[in-house]
Amino acid sequence: MKELFDCLVIGGGVVGSAIARELARYRLKSAVLEKNLDVCYETSGRNSGVVHGGFAYDTGSLKARLCVEGNRGMQELSEELDFRFVRCGKVLVGNTPEDMESLKRTMQQGERNGVEGLELIDEQKLHELVPTVNGRFAMWSKNSGIVDPFGCTIALAENAAMNGVRYFFGREVTEIVRNGDGVYCVTASGEQFYTRWIINSAGLSCREISEMLGIHGYRVIGSKDHYIILDQRTGALLPMPVYPVPSNTYMGIHVTPTTDGNVIVGPDAEETSCFERYDVPQKNIDFLAEDASRLWPHIERKDYIRNYCGILPKWVDENGVIQDFKIEIRDELAPRAVNLVGIESPGLTAAVPIARYVLQLMQEREHFSLNPEFNGRRRGIRRFADMSDEEREEAIRKDPDYGELICRCEKVSKAEILEAIRNPLGVETMVGIKYRTRAMMGRCQGGYCQMRIEQLIEQEKKRRAEEVLYNRAGAQLLFGRVREEQA
Repeated sequence: MKELFDCLVIGGGVVGSAIARELARYRLKSAVLEKNLDVCYETSGRNSGVVHGGFAYDTGSLKARLCVEGNRGMQELSEELDFRFVRCGKVLVGNTPEDMESLKRTMQQGERNGVEGLELIDEQKLHELVPTVNGRFAMWSKNSGIVDPFGCTIALAENAAMNGVRYFFGREVTEIVRNGDGVYCVTASGEQFYTRWIINSAGLSCREISEMLGIHGYRVIGSKDHYIILDQRTGALLPMPVYPVPSNTYMGIHVTPTTDGNVIVGPDAEETSCFERYDVPQKNIDFLAEDASRLWPHIERKDYIRNYCGILPKWVDENGVIQDFKIEIRDELAPRAVNLVGIESPGLTAAVPIARYVLQLMQEREHFSLNPEFNGRRRGIRRFADMSDEEREEAIRKDPDYGELICRCEKVSKAEILEAIRNPLGVETMVGIKYRTRAMMGRCQGGYCQMRIEQLIEQEKKRRAEEVLYNRAGAQLLFGRVREEQA
């Protein structure tokens, strides 16, 4: 038999990486299989980056309980792992008597869920908080916030890797077989991995992995959510996320500031059976802008810098009703396998509590010894854009690469790009560097810096130009020279 792992996590998104980090607290040989070439290419990196309060979920549900717990712990987690989080609050804005009744019910549910800092506010208070919003009153959730979803996911994964968890990228699981000795053999992209425990944290592929484990019957649909990103010029106009009054199943098209000063418009929500298409039709962009402008009338086409979409895996019953998170061990069907199904929003907020819940279920069946060498702290890449003039002078004196700006829009230095290329996970795609530094995320979307970054990847990783990938296998940035150099 090949190398035997104690635990194998299938899926390296924010939840899978949070689980990996929790596993690293114990004397376990653990690994993560991720079909993509980085940890946040799907749902974990394609969302609005909101840290939810927990008032929108049914009382007693895992979504409610784990969301409230995750919200409370996000500040400490961001300080431990050095990613951006701002507890800026959030408002749900209404205008009609029906809206007021809905907000009262939402507030009562939140209070039953243990959410603190909820308050109904009048028009005057609403416009003190968000002067640019249209509305007559609101529910103010003081403890809601915004987070960098890329930074959070990468930080969890890098800290897990620093503590001994191994990440295998480009490994898509196609078969799981449990041998007679109880060991699982997992085939991923033609390679076999052996493990005593399996954790299905495959996100959009959760149903397929569940079926491979022998746990049948789950119906998972996709909710395709489209977004518009606005220029940082608009960030000063929006101090916190602004939502309409929610329906029973949908929070509505909202407007959200990011931790880096942009504004995100969206999402809408369309059911899809295709989990691999991330196109954004023009009709969706137009609808987002028109609908959200009723709430926040500062959406102008000249400020559009990019659009994107994400897909949420929603577990539904036979009537199409969205269900709670499913986190289970079915001992009679798949011993020592933790099955996670339908981990959608608020999965980003709840990622660490979900991971702790997974470990709790595992340790009800097997005792794990603590790892005395576990270090839960991690330092991210120091940003030149955030430094004072004095700090910049000192940084350049110690490392001259800080004195060369590669990305002018976001003020990203060569030193930051090089540190990102040398990341602990070994990620070397263009988008991987983008997510770690914000290079290519500015107004010009890489028009100035993209090829400079490509050249640095070539040099650092000893790659030919044609081998540098944008984000996925087969997605080369360059395919050859237009003309050969003259001798």
